[in-house]
Amino acid sequence: MVKLTVFGRVQRVGFRYFVKRTADKLDLRGWVKNLSDGSVRIVIQGEKEKLEEFLNHLRQGTFLSRVKEIKMEKPEKEEDDFKGFEIKF
Repeated sequence: MVKLTVFGRVQRVGFRYFVKRTADKLDLRGWVKNLSDGSVRIVIQGEKEKLEEFLNHLRQGTFLSRVKEIKMEKPEKEEDDFKGFEIKF
């Protein structure tokens, strides 16, 4: 499991939906949520190779988004296995 914080122009550009579509396509589990500081938080789990592919897609973003930085960290505590990938509001 990895916790990501994505900085840049990533809100109000459909970025969370892009993240969900990408995670679903790669069969990854977890969630994505906008944060009050304008960044986006992603908690995600899956096979290492698919997580690396997911990160490559994130760096590219969408035609409206501009990803400036992705901060990656291991969560302090592991969350339960997720059933799928969801957008949190």
